[in-house]
Amino acid sequence: MSKTWFVAGTDTGVGKTAVSCALMAAAALSGFSTAAVKPVAAGCDDEGHNDDALCLMGAMTEALEYSQVNPIALKAAIAPHIAASLEGKSLQASRLVGLCRGVMLGEADFVLIEGAGGWRVPINPRETLADVAVQLQVGVILVVGMRLGCINHALLTAEAIRRDGLQIAGWVANQPGPRMPRHEENVDTLRQMLPAPLLGDVPFLPRWDANEAAKHFNIQRLIE
Repeated sequence: MSKTWFVAGTDTGVGKTAVSCALMAAAALSGFSTAAVKPVAAGCDDEGHNDDALCLMGAMTEALEYSQVNPIALKAAIAPHIAASLEGKSLQASRLVGLCRGVMLGEADFVLIEGAGGWRVPINPRETLADVAVQLQVGVILVVGMRLGCINHALLTAEAIRRDGLQIAGWVANQPGPRMPRHEENVDTLRQMLPAPLLGDVPFLPRWDANEAAKHFNIQRLIE
């Protein structure tokens, strides 16, 4: 089975997909074959395609069908469990786990499973996307959106991940917009308080390029 990580964010819009693409680019430069899964995506077009899933497909080295990368494609750009309900669908962690394992058992050396929103996003009245990571028992890569409030959001998310019995394999400081005031001081505080290595400090790139962003990662901290 491939080495697999679950990519979680401190909130919506922190750059999980961008970071996932850059991590795969960095892994490919180190000689690893890569693949990714976004098991649930809300906000799909009329053809059932999601922009984030398409970005993941463009960044990975393995040739997978769209249905493998994004098996549950929901139209409304709202919370997944609500979007699913509007379409008469139900989401279960066990089913999502099985869909992820299908890719994990493939040819790729390096596999990322991208969540949706933050750690506790519901998929039904009893389960959240965190249950997928827990059932898979994989390490978590935490993407911290570097903006006001990021320290609190990061520490609370890290606490929830540890309480769920999972290890944070590493975290990424990602700047999704113009550079926040006192960026370095915020990163230094998180370095001291998060129980995991910093994998990358990614600046705001007005024209996003995964290969350019990959230069800001130390992939060996994750592989080791």
